[in-house]
Order: sequence, then structure tokens, then C-alpha cells
Amino acid sequence: MIRAPAGFAALITAAGRGTRAGDGLPKQWRDLAGRPVLDRTLAAFRGFERIVLVVHPDDMGQTIARYAGGITIVAGAETRAASVRAGLTALQGQASHVLIHDGARPLVAPSVIDDVIRALQEGADAAAPALPVSDALWRGDGARVAAIAPRDGLFRAQTPQGFVLDRILQAHRDHPGDAADDVQLALAAGMEVAITQGSEDNLKITFPADFARAERILGTDMDIRLGNGYDVHAFGPGDHVTLCGVQVPHEAGLLGHSDADVGMHALTDAIYGALAQGDIGRHFPPSDPQWKDADSEIFLAHAASMARDKGFRIGNADVTLICEAPKIGPHALAMAHRLSEIMGVEEARISVKATTSERLGFTGRREGIAAIATATLIKE
Repeated sequence: MIRAPAGFAALITAAGRGTRAGDGLPKQWRDLAGRPVLDRTLAAFRGFERIVLVVHPDDMGQTIARYAGGITIVAGAETRAASVRAGLTALQGQASHVLIHDGARPLVAPSVIDDVIRALQEGADAAAPALPVSDALWRGDGARVAAIAPRDGLFRAQTPQGFVLDRILQAHRDHPGDAADDVQLALAAGMEVAITQGSEDNLKITFPADFARAERILGTDMDIRLGNGYDVHAFGPGDHVTLCGVQVPHEAGLLGHSDADVGMHALTDAIYGALAQGDIGRHFPPSDPQWKDADSEIFLAHAASMARDKGFRIGNADVTLICEAPKIGPHALAMAHRLSEIMGVEEARISVKATTSERLGFTGRREGIAAIATATLIKE
């Protein structure tokens, strides 16, 4: 995941209707391998402190319901240029540079974004990714070739296109008509535009067949991680136990350096394991007195944040608590809800359940509680 420098903002354009993509929802709202196209596009820019999303006025309700809180949502206009201008106006005074990206380009690679940022940091007023044209070019009437067109010096333009914010905003204001892209307006304003490296995978979904192509690209680049965790804590003095963030009345407590939340510890280790980042002890050593009696929420939130920072989302989490008592069933839904809050994962993706060891072993003798957990991480 890209960590955008301070002062860099992202503007995502998603106000079009995408009629060439065929019948159904506008292309940015259609499913692409289990997620809306726009979800994937926004995920590519989550390392930016400020993101502006421009959508069609008819889509404002569902956009606010889905994305409100982390981004600025702006109503678009009749043309792309007017929609971009509205987004730039919302950013005025809030950033020094802006990267403008098509919402229908959900497969943009971090390297493509990073190259644009680097060019702007090195002093360019504008920078945009592109690929040189390699195919022969023809002119024709749709049925017959009329002439060969030279391809020397021709490039296939992509996004994100990056600019000094004030300059591209002024360029839009000086040329209120529509434009093919923002580079066209930058050139009209006398700005030099640096060409950065594009990517064949950075396709813009335009036609129905593009969805199948995008899914093939995603299928060859999937990174799914599975981690498991196991933890045990013995019973000791107390009148309750804390399990998966929920206090459960009991005739004893659990012994541990922190709050001894055995379920949350197992799940935290499962996430660390999927990331190949060791266990809780590596990140929060029990020899460090600052973690004495610490709330295990700290550990789980850290693991979930680390997953996001490394470009993963938590696909699902499954926790099994092993004990004869207390009864877990009445509290399982509350536990799943609490875990979802801490990790920032929808509750439907989290399972908390319990079993006994049929009175065998230390759990069967009611000497403590064990927990096993599994977490699936999916690269975005």
C-alpha cells in the first residue's frame, strides 16, 4: 500500500453512467470478483490522508451509506471535467498536490501511483502514467482500412494523473468546457507533463468484456493468507472472565500478564501468523511492565491495523473457546460484535463459538480455558 506524503490528496471520479458497459448498474457499482469496482479503486488509495470521491447525484444516497466517514463525497456534474472541477474545489486549501483517478480503473498498482507521486516530489507540475503504442495503427471506415497512421511518439494515457492542486484547479476554471482528460487542460494552461510508467493491468473498465479481463487479472494476482492461533489461560481468583472483549460472570477469573482474554489472544496470533509476524509476545513482550493488565483490545487492534498497512483485508475470523464453564452461547453474538468493532470488519465475517473437551484434560477439569482461532487475509 502506498503511504502518500503529507499534502497529497486523491480525487476519484465516479459520476459517469458507463452506458458502453452494457445494461445494469453503472460500471463503478457492479461486482468485480465479489466486490464493487469502486471498492477496489478506493482501496488502492487508502494510504492518502484525504480522498475526494465524485459521484452522480443519483448515487449520493448509496455512496454516503457505504463510504461516509473516511472520505469526502461530492456530487458530480454533466461532464467529466465539471465533475473534476467540483472535486478540486472541495480540495482547495486542503492539499498541495492531487492525483486524479478514474473510478473505473480498479487494478491500478501501487508502483504506478508511487511513480506519479515521485515525479511531483521531484518538481514536476504534472505527471501521468502511460504506455507507448506498440500495435500498428490504421485509419478506416469500420469495414475497410483506408491508411496507416504512424505510431511514433504515441502513448496510451492512464490515470492517476497528478498535479500541483492550485494549477490544475485554475486550468479547469480557465477552460470550463469538457476535455478528454486533465492532462489536456494542463497542456492548455502551459504546464509540462511528465510521463511515468503505466501498466497493462491498469485497464479502464469500459465495455462488458472488460469485466472478464479484470477478473482474469485478479485471479492471477491473488494473495490469500491463512493464520491460526492458540492460547491457554488458567483460572484464578475473580468473579468474571473477559472473553473476546466481553465480561462474562464466573466463579473465577483468568490469570495472565494482560487481561488474559484467551479468545482475543488466539485471534491476534492468527492475524500475526497470516502476516508471518510472529505472535503477541514479539510485539508486546510480557517482560515490559507497560503491558501489565493491558486490555487485549490493544493487541488485536494492532494486528488488524498491521494487516491493513500491508495491504490486506480480513476476509473472515473464526474463534473457538474450549471450556466446561462458563457458558459461552448466550454471549457469542456480543463477542462477535465486539471483535468486529475492534478490527473494523463486518460482523457477518466473524464467528465465535464454543465446545467442551468432554471433561478430559485441564479444560475438562475446569482448570482453565483454551482458544483456537483462524483468520483469512486477502490482499487488496
